[in-house]
Amino acid sequence: MYVAVKGGEKAIEASYEALARRRRGDPAVPELSIAQIREQMGLAVARVMSEGSLYDPDLAALAIKQASGDLTEAIFLLRAYRTTLPRIISTVPIDTSRMLVERRISATFKDVPGGQILGPTYDYTQRLLDFSLAADTAFEQADTTSVQDGSSEVMDTVDTTEDPSDMPRVLDFLNAEGLIEHEFPATDDPAPADLTRDPLRFPAARDTRLQNLARGDEGFLLALGYSTQRGYANNHPFAGEIRFGSVPIEVVPEELGFPIDIGDIEVTECQMVNQFSGSHEEGAKFTRGYGLSFGHGERKSIAMALVDRALRAEDLGEQVNSPAQMPEFVLYHSDNVEASGFVQHLKLPHYVDFQSELNLIRALNLEASRAKQAPAEEDGNTKRPQQKAA
Repeated sequence: MYVAVKGGEKAIEASYEALARRRRGDPAVPELSIAQIREQMGLAVARVMSEGSLYDPDLAALAIKQASGDLTEAIFLLRAYRTTLPRIISTVPIDTSRMLVERRISATFKDVPGGQILGPTYDYTQRLLDFSLAADTAFEQADTTSVQDGSSEVMDTVDTTEDPSDMPRVLDFLNAEGLIEHEFPATDDPAPADLTRDPLRFPAARDTRLQNLARGDEGFLLALGYSTQRGYANNHPFAGEIRFGSVPIEVVPEELGFPIDIGDIEVTECQMVNQFSGSHEEGAKFTRGYGLSFGHGERKSIAMALVDRALRAEDLGEQVNSPAQMPEFVLYHSDNVEASGFVQHLKLPHYVDFQSELNLIRALNLEASRAKQAPAEEDGNTKRPQQKAA
């Protein structure tokens, strides 16, 4: 950024002070703590961590506080901080089949091993303002109960002690019958690309696309996912399974040579079942769409799975005729940090550029005005307009 007037630095410093006052608000109101944001604004924290590519609830909460609740700005702050961190070791890929599930639903099968676990969700609320939340009352832990719904256990408790082995993935049933495409890495499968270190290049493989979508703006992906359901892609999705819970994180230290558990993180996973494909050589099979996000982010994971499937159109031999199916359009424009930078740079001084265009348009208008006057003067010198007879 450049300063075009003398004394601009003082004006910027005054702007910082004004921003700090605006961020703090009325000093008579207690200040929000990082712990309050982390614990009571968990969905916002989850989005900032996912799109900021850094799993740290405390830092995400700090970024939200510093950005006055502007999540795009908070994501920018977290990504900028992430670039300063050294990479000590890489983790083993997480295995979501080992997830300690807090919420798990399937729209394809009612009765699944382990049951449909509703867990924490807004799906069944009436979307009416709860004015009791405006009262400053102490939180009381509610008793957790479970109810029986047919042969499926529907639990309203947040914390579960389900053994992950008792809750197999729903899509594994389709896999066992050979009714859905298999997805196994090849023996010579290279290490996945790393968008945090290498720039986006085309053609982009699916691992690169999934990384980009995981960091992509939730609103943008939501709109694209919605477009696929309205006919702007060859898509007919079913939510095979949506899971939310904690998964173990493992690393393999060189001195040990075997994986060790270093903690857990919360993730949301969506496995989408899409329209089938087949040929004379191969039987019909459903196709897949996949989404994964940090924390509790179902809307983001579902939208990501829809767009992932749409981006596979060319790989599956389908026609590409909708925006959600075009990798360059989707991947280049899904990053809200880059998009915000391009859009908001318009606020910076462009005096020289504008003045040059202003002078150009004045010159063009002057030339056009002279061109109009010249024929009129020539007509006046050659002949006079005839008067109509009375």
